[in-house]
This record gives sequence, C-alpha cells and structure tokens, in this order.
Amino acid sequence: MTRVDTFVVDRSQQSGSQRYQRSQISVQEAQETIFSFLLNIVKTWETEDVLAQFKQLFFEHGETASTEVSSGIYALLFNNDEQEFRNTLKRSCYILINNWEVARQYQAIQDLVDLFNEPTLNKYTVSPSLKRLRTWVANFARSSDFEELKLFAARFTETATPWTSRYTSYLLIQQYINTDNPLEQREAARSLSRKLKDQYKMDLAMYTAHSQNFTNSNQKRLKNPTVLGDGALRLIKAIVARKGQYSYKSLASLFLEQVQDLNYGSFKKSLIEYLTYSVKHPDVVKTLKHNLGQKLSQLYVEHDRDPIDPSLRLRTCNRVIDALMTEDQRSPSPLFTLLLSQSSSILLAILLLKIVLVSRSSHHYLEARIADLIRYYDQFPSEQCNWVINFLEVFQVVFAIHTDNIEYNLISPERQNTDNFNYEKRTWTLEEIEACRIFSRIVSAKEGEVTE
Repeated sequence: MTRVDTFVVDRSQQSGSQRYQRSQISVQEAQETIFSFLLNIVKTWETEDVLAQFKQLFFEHGETASTEVSSGIYALLFNNDEQEFRNTLKRSCYILINNWEVARQYQAIQDLVDLFNEPTLNKYTVSPSLKRLRTWVANFARSSDFEELKLFAARFTETATPWTSRYTSYLLIQQYINTDNPLEQREAARSLSRKLKDQYKMDLAMYTAHSQNFTNSNQKRLKNPTVLGDGALRLIKAIVARKGQYSYKSLASLFLEQVQDLNYGSFKKSLIEYLTYSVKHPDVVKTLKHNLGQKLSQLYVEHDRDPIDPSLRLRTCNRVIDALMTEDQRSPSPLFTLLLSQSSSILLAILLLKIVLVSRSSHHYLEARIADLIRYYDQFPSEQCNWVINFLEVFQVVFAIHTDNIEYNLISPERQNTDNFNYEKRTWTLEEIEACRIFSRIVSAKEGEVTE
C-alpha cells in the first residue's frame, strides 16, 4: 500500500495558535476519507452546500468542513498518480449522483456537471499542487469518463442534444456491465437505464391507446415517443398479431424443449433453423444460413460432442449477436450492414428478440452491442444515419412490446365496444390488422418474457 507523507491540520489550540502534526496517510485511506465525507454530507446537507464543498475540495484545494478530507486530496496529489486521482474524482461524482437521483434532486446533478465548465480550471496559480489539481480535473473533463457522467444530466438540459441522446438507456448499460467502473457508477447507470426504459414503455402504451381514440376531436394527441410517425402503430399491430400458438415466445419455448438432449454440434445447426424459421425472403434466409453457418461451424468445436449446457448456450447466443451487430465492439458487422441495406430493420430486430428469448442472460450483452453501434454512428449527422435510426426505433418498439410490465392485444372492430379484452388467438389478415385497435394493460412480469 502506497504511503504518502503529508501534513494534517490539528485544530486543537496550543498556546493560542494552531499547530501542524505530521502524519502518514495511505492513498486508500485518503480515498475512503473523501468518500465517507461526501456520503455523509450528501445525505444531510443542502445540495448547494454539498456542491460548494465539492468545488472547494476538487477545484480550489481550499478549506473544507473536514481537515482530514483536505489532507486526503493533498495525499493524492503528492502521490502523483493521475489515474488514481481520476478514479477518486469519478467515484466521488457518482456518490453524489446516486443519492441525488434517489432524492429526486435532478437539478443538483446538472449543477455538478456544470461545475466542470467553470473558468476556475484555467485560472493561473503559482501553487504547484493547485496547478496539478486543476490540470487533472481539466483532463477528466475532456475524458470519456466525463462523457459517461454527462449522460446522467443530459435529460434535464434544454440545449440541443445529439441524435444519440434518444438512446441513453443503452449507453448506460455499458457503464453498468463494466466491472471496472466503481459500484456507485454501475448502480446509478442501472437505475437510470431502467427508469428511461420504463418511461418509454409507458409513453408508448399511452400513445397507442390515445392515438386511436377519436371520440373527442378536441382532445390533444399524445406525443409519439418514436420517430416512426404513424408507422409505429402499424408496426405494433403487426408484432402483436404474432401471438397465440405461434408467438415468438412459444417458438422459443418449443426450441428449448427440442434441443435439451442434443449435443453442442447439433444445437448449433438447430439454432440457425430456429432463427430463420418463418423468414419469408428466400435470399435473406440463404444469406443468414451461409454467414451464421460458417461462424457457428467453427465455434467451440472442441465441445461439439458435449451435451448442450446453459453456459455454452449463452456464449453461443452472444457470438450470434456479435455476428448480427458488431464483431469488434467498435464498428458494424458486415451482416448488420447487409441486412439494413436491404431494409430489413424489423427482421433484424426479430432475430435479436428470438435470441434473447432462448438466452435471457444475453439481454444486457445485446444492449451493450447496441451501445457500441450508437457510439460508432455518433460521428455522423443524423441525416446520414436514417437507416440506423430506423432500426434503433424498431428495436425499441419490438422489445418494449415483448418485455414485462405492459401487455399489448389486438381488438377486432366488432368487439371494440365490449368490456371483454381477452386476446383472440387467431390468424389475422392484413385488412383485419389495419382495422383493429390496440389495447394495452399493465401486468406483472411473466416467465419467458424478456426481463432486465
């Protein structure tokens, strides 16, 4: 454990003056002192006072309510390890964000982010330690760590935001599953991602219900949470119509039942058949079977004669997600580009849904790959990414319908004036689907549906 010699102010009076007591503080002890101090004041102080202490601590290196905390910052500076300091600053921010999120002090989160734009960081100083402190904080403000931090305040800003901000819930998942991030950051990311998804699902359900209500012409139409226009309703109807005996959930259950006694080599072949089942375009089926067949035939071949187990199923489904999305976690895969170039957004979203329905533990992995693609296309203006945005919107709708909390049903025209909204297990024609209305209701999570 690294130890740093520093001076701690002893506030006890001796002969009418302060004295300085030399002590040794390890970096770990310094960090824990800072974290404990912030955790205490964020729970008991007003947000303005907490922000003032944070600024004094990390921007000014000035007096705080705790001399031990000030000495802790000095220990970090004297240790001269910028990465260790950045880890401390990062975790300190998330301690505040986590608690303010729970207390619904959202403006305080925005104010915390705004602190890093203050001109104080560029202010000249003759103090070497203060210069080092401000340089390190300024470097943090230009880092990817700070970009992740800004996601927690982006929903409260009124300034123009990039088109990728619509998909913050997926970007946050990357922070949550990254075990290198501090626990406070992972918890904050998971909590906010869930809130954003729940809000989207509720907004989508409310929109579908009210957009079909024409009884009051003066009633204000709710905002469409998608950018698909009226196409969102047609998409929802088409997805909901696929229920009953041959729903995606039923097919997934049947597939898992049929492959439980197969060896791994046979499972891989069956997985391709399951994914391409009911795909109507022969050319697309041929492309999928060729590309996925090549990759899976060479995957974990040492296990081909072994019985399939949950671990192998999870890893295999994750590799299929890679093939469909991004194989290097930085740029789109050839298959992703090919499918979207053929206007197959719905098909790709359904393929990904079918994977998650047979490997629910792959859900977060899939969302992390979605985030990879969002970050890749973030470099381009929205006008050049319309086809990708269309896929992301379709993906959100498909998974919102097949997750827990809200159930969607189609109601035929002749039953729209009755109180019986039980879903009719039947085959719908295109004309009937167009004439139907969508009925949604809040339900508890059901086994087999996609969950967080």
